[in-house]
Amino acid sequence: MGVQILTDSTSYLGEKIRQEFNIRRVALSVTFGDHSIKEIEIDNSEFYKMMEERDIPTSSQPPLGELFDQMAEVAEKGDSLCGIFMSSELSGTMSATQMAKEIILNKYHDAKIELIDSRSTCMQLGFAVIQAAKAAKAGKTLEQVKECVLHNIKRSRFLFIPASLEYLKKGGRIGGAAALIGSLFKITPILTVENGKTTVYKKVRTKKNAVVAMINKMMQDFKNCGFGEIVVHHINCLDEAKELAELIRQKLGTPMEMDIVTIGPVVGMHVGPGAIGVTYYTENELV
Repeated sequence: MGVQILTDSTSYLGEKIRQEFNIRRVALSVTFGDHSIKEIEIDNSEFYKMMEERDIPTSSQPPLGELFDQMAEVAEKGDSLCGIFMSSELSGTMSATQMAKEIILNKYHDAKIELIDSRSTCMQLGFAVIQAAKAAKAGKTLEQVKECVLHNIKRSRFLFIPASLEYLKKGGRIGGAAALIGSLFKITPILTVENGKTTVYKKVRTKKNAVVAMINKMMQDFKNCGFGEIVVHHINCLDEAKELAELIRQKLGTPMEMDIVTIGPVVGMHVGPGAIGVTYYTENELV
């Protein structure tokens, strides 16, 4: 009996890595009027085109029935389950998984299920999921897998630069005052996810300066806490993401390959197209 891993679609893990480590996934959805689409079933560029034409949609957590089915399949095999999901401050997904777990335990009394709030999303969530999957593949116990997840969360950071604060303001993911100040004074913020919520890490005058400051923060973390791994994120602006990756390689002084991961509809609708960022983790716990 082993440990299986379950996450949600906002981890934005590629098909190859999910297949390699047998990572289970449930999808969040976006809804335009009465038209609901799972975010894994729509091309990102098509989605952002729809958003331009129809305004910002709403999003919803995975259906309770799908969560139950995923957990039941694991319980029936006699395996344990470690579920890692996006921040409960950003979505009702964690709440839905806890409800599903209660139903499962009523039916499968011996089921072993650990549910973890990643307190973030995108590849900050994704890195934690990958670490869990690697530990599970290595034969670690459920408790050991959980410890790997929590250890990675303490070592990871997500920094991103939106093209505009308008989407965050409309979606209620950042205070209206912060969005207004940024618009009035042409300030470009570097945002992060802290205590499960989107917050402002630093404000600078231009996007170019914001990119420099973001990379400098990452390099400082690596200097203080050791090098781990980096992913470059973007929302419908691949060329900018490639430029950012090259700047990072120059700063590191290495031609290392770096994954560039597009952010899907559920997170992208709140941040808006044109955003770029980095997610990374360090060897030791961040200070």
